[in-house]
Amino acid sequence: MSQEPDWGGNPTPLKIMDITLRDGTQSLFATRMRTEDMIPVAERLDEAGFWAAEVWGGATFDAMSRFLGEDPWERPRTLRKYCKKTPFSMLLRGQNLVGYRNYADDVARKFVDLACEAGINVFRTFDALNDYRNFETVVERIKANGQHFQGTICYSLTERRMGGEVFNLDYYLDKARQLEEMGADSICIKDMAGLIAPYDAYELVSALKKQCSAPIHLHSHYTSGMASMSMLKAAEAGVDIIDCCLAPFALRTSHPAVEPIIVALEGTARDTGLDLKLMLEMGQELEKIAPKYRDFWMPNKMSVIDTGVLVHQVPGGMISNLVSQLKQAGALDRLPEVYQEVAVARSEMGTPPLVTPTSQIVGVQAVLNVLFGKYKMVTNETKGLVYGLYGKTPTPPDPEVRAKVLKKYKYGSDPFEGRPADILEPEMDQARDRVADIEGADEFDVMTAAIYDQTGTQFVRIKHGLEPMPEAMQGKTLEDVAKEDEIMAECAKKAQEALAK
Repeated sequence: MSQEPDWGGNPTPLKIMDITLRDGTQSLFATRMRTEDMIPVAERLDEAGFWAAEVWGGATFDAMSRFLGEDPWERPRTLRKYCKKTPFSMLLRGQNLVGYRNYADDVARKFVDLACEAGINVFRTFDALNDYRNFETVVERIKANGQHFQGTICYSLTERRMGGEVFNLDYYLDKARQLEEMGADSICIKDMAGLIAPYDAYELVSALKKQCSAPIHLHSHYTSGMASMSMLKAAEAGVDIIDCCLAPFALRTSHPAVEPIIVALEGTARDTGLDLKLMLEMGQELEKIAPKYRDFWMPNKMSVIDTGVLVHQVPGGMISNLVSQLKQAGALDRLPEVYQEVAVARSEMGTPPLVTPTSQIVGVQAVLNVLFGKYKMVTNETKGLVYGLYGKTPTPPDPEVRAKVLKKYKYGSDPFEGRPADILEPEMDQARDRVADIEGADEFDVMTAAIYDQTGTQFVRIKHGLEPMPEAMQGKTLEDVAKEDEIMAECAKKAQEALAK
């Protein structure tokens, strides 16, 4: 065997967190995978030896209550019956929790307490602006419940590679320092757009390992095609943990597949120790149920990667939102202009990392700027971002843009520099009032109504039988898929017969 690298002074087995059942399904199937389809994999997953399994958070709460007719709180409880040993992880958007705005402190505290009660062990906590004041409330409760606080740095760029005046090595090292001071049990680099290049991953992880005592975790989407290479270079640099998916739910806008990583490191000092045969068996289980979600696939594209993201740096989920808005406006041909405007508007609005919710805020404003003129129409979210309601942006917003955006704004035109949640009034009592007439509603139902005042409250009513379950929430079965295939086959046969005549 050729000489191994020194593995960044960390010659220990590389730990892997499986994110198939949360971010994998969110990336490929718009979070429409049902809990019942996760059960066949969950029991086997518990035998695998993963560092943790991400099963909750992100968009799952919204999608389950709004589209699937499932109680979000039941998913971790149900999966825990089959996956008894492996820690469960969730993605927590700081003061945004699992929503798209900042919630009051009373909601944030109670949410974390309930999430711990439901079975969450690892809280991957991030803020779209990397403003860690938006962590303070939830971190206090994570620690009080004795669970794992994973402090997260959203990875972003303004150039092709790491560097420049904003997102340079010093920026990331300073953020890591802040997280350790907050008591982070581990530190995650969250590369939501798949932009981290292999040698940047090596440089960043090497520097973090020298500075930090907390384990370093790397998360990167496969969108650009670089993620597997970046994971290997991070392993060489001594990264402690990486994120992967089982192969059927990997690649495209999802994540690196775990199976090739296992083989690539086999026999080295960083051998994962994971059982390849077991991974293949779990993959076969996923293949059985995957056809139920094929409506969310993109069969019209040959490429499994989006090389365009290497240039425009727009995350995959943000692209789909831009396309949807332009379609509705009958202006899909203007997408190239919007890509250019995203970069300009992002700079003018304070150079936020493009991740939920800032990606949506910048994306919508860029579309409006292209269609109607620069800041002729301004969303309330744009006003909030420029004002400071989401936190401190990496760079100050352009003064002229700020003046234009905040003209006649309800909070005034002077930027707010305090902790965003400090100006929010308590919300839990209002949420309790919304479900007060629902017999049997518990604190978990109250929280669902607090997070989503309309759709969440409606779901609680559906759950307790006060409203019918919409047909659209009932999902597709494998029998439905078989019938569709039968119909398509019959149509193809008739077409062939007609051609023959």
